Amino acid sequence: MNVQKKGNWLLFEAPKSWSGLSLEQAFQTKWFVPKKMLHEWRMTKAVAINDKIVSFRTIISPHDRIRIHMKEETIEPTPTPLPLHIVFEDDHVLVVNKRAHIDVHPTQPSQTNTLANAVAFHFQCEGIYSKVRHIHRLDRDTSGVILFAKHALAGAILDQYLAKRTIHRTYIALVHGYVKQKKGTIEAPIGRDRHHPTRRRVSKTGDTAITHYERLQYDKQKHVSLVRLTLDTGRTHQIRVHMSYIVAIH
Repeated sequence: MNVQKKGNWLLFEAPKSWSGLSLEQAFQTKWFVPKKMLHEWRMTKAVAINDKIVSFRTIISPHDRIRIHMKEETIEPTPTPLPLHIVFEDDHVLVVNKRAHIDVHPTQPSQTNTLANAVAFHFQCEGIYSKVRHIHRLDRDTSGVILFAKHALAGAILDQYLAKRTIHRTYIALVHGYVKQKKGTIEAPIGRDRHHPTRRRVSKTGDTAITHYERLQYDKQKHVSLVRLTLDTGRTHQIRVHMSYIVAIH
């Protein structure tokens, strides 16, 4: 589906899979639009079919032209002119390469040196009046790509895709030590370390955590393993905890 953004409007032609559904059904089942957003669209008459404001009970026909008005938002967090390595961008998403040793988003109102602050500055320069919405996170010391939504609807859809695991994330990590098994899956719950509140560890009383891994290389001289990982869950410090766990037990 080709959804164009022109100013504050989203414009698209209804796909075949939407035919026979009401507007409300299509928004809920195809785009997973939250109830609060649907209510706001309904109250502000934000949706039109073929240039006419219609009821959300209206049945969609093939080739209907649908438009949605997206309200302007205050750009948050505080825009800060910081270096930003953009990997991909279109009307709806922004993919940024995060360097190590920078937070993805502020943890307190006074913090203005995060990746989200840099994205906010980019939005400001491009005239994009939207809150900065990161779809996932990386630890401060980890580098890699971060996906941002450029408007509220994109954020809602991507959040659902992530929850339903339609979005897949792959990590490459250098692990100190030898990862003995070539491939494997780690199913070990992760909880807080009672001796260090900010740390995590494998714990029988922790939350379910599942990591799939494959050893790509091993450097005997440096005693490090290059590993590819995919996660079924997203626990804090999951990769670090699980890799430390299997290296220790092996």
